[in-house]
Amino acid sequence: MALSDGKEMQQIFLKETVQIQETIKVTGEDARHLAAVLRMRPGEKIRLSTADGGNYLGEIVEAEKDGVEIFVLQETPSTELREKIVLFQALPKGDRMETVIEKTVELGVHEIVPVEMERCVVRLDDKKKENRRRRYQAVAEAAAKQSKRSVIPAIRPFMSYEDAVAYARTLDVVLVPYECKRGMEQTREAVERIRQPEVERIGILIGPEGGFSGREIEAVQDLHVISLGERILRTDTAAITAVSLVMLACETKEGNRSK
Repeated sequence: MALSDGKEMQQIFLKETVQIQETIKVTGEDARHLAAVLRMRPGEKIRLSTADGGNYLGEIVEAEKDGVEIFVLQETPSTELREKIVLFQALPKGDRMETVIEKTVELGVHEIVPVEMERCVVRLDDKKKENRRRRYQAVAEAAAKQSKRSVIPAIRPFMSYEDAVAYARTLDVVLVPYECKRGMEQTREAVERIRQPEVERIGILIGPEGGFSGREIEAVQDLHVISLGERILRTDTAAITAVSLVMLACETKEGNRSK
């Protein structure tokens, strides 16, 4: 969302709900950022997203580092997909997980579950897992603001492969991109399944750099094991590609917002 002069509209996420034609006061880090860093001034517009998924257009009334007053002008449309996409991502090396989070949040993923798999190179103790999760959540929040999401996707605690598969089985459709899968027929079938009106929760299970082990892929053969093409994709590329595929299927589904 941009203003008429080409300046991008800023956005903040609120923990509380708001009412149209009321004035709210934002404090803390958000206030400091708006007033001292962005130097927003009275009369400037801002996008507000609330804890219940509401979206509003606000106008700055007063901007000080210790508090920014905003008048709520009107409600605005949601930017969220009707469907909820859950990404189960094997923990990759380096900063690739942050890339996956940033890009898939922009694409519309609803939540991300870091998964420990047999061929994951990175191994963390419980304290490091929680520290990583918090860092990942901050990345998700920044990406949500940049892409004007209506909610901040949740980064769930790390899961074992068995727990991740059990959770995935509670969803309506689960896609498992697999580098050894050949042909696109199952991929087409999975996309058509996603486009059915009753499908609301979609899982994507992405393997690590070394791929799924034989035991792991055998455990999900009854799900939609699909190909993403003839080329071998890195784990981060596979995640972004698969989420893009699902997002486009959802956006073009009959009855959804985008046509």
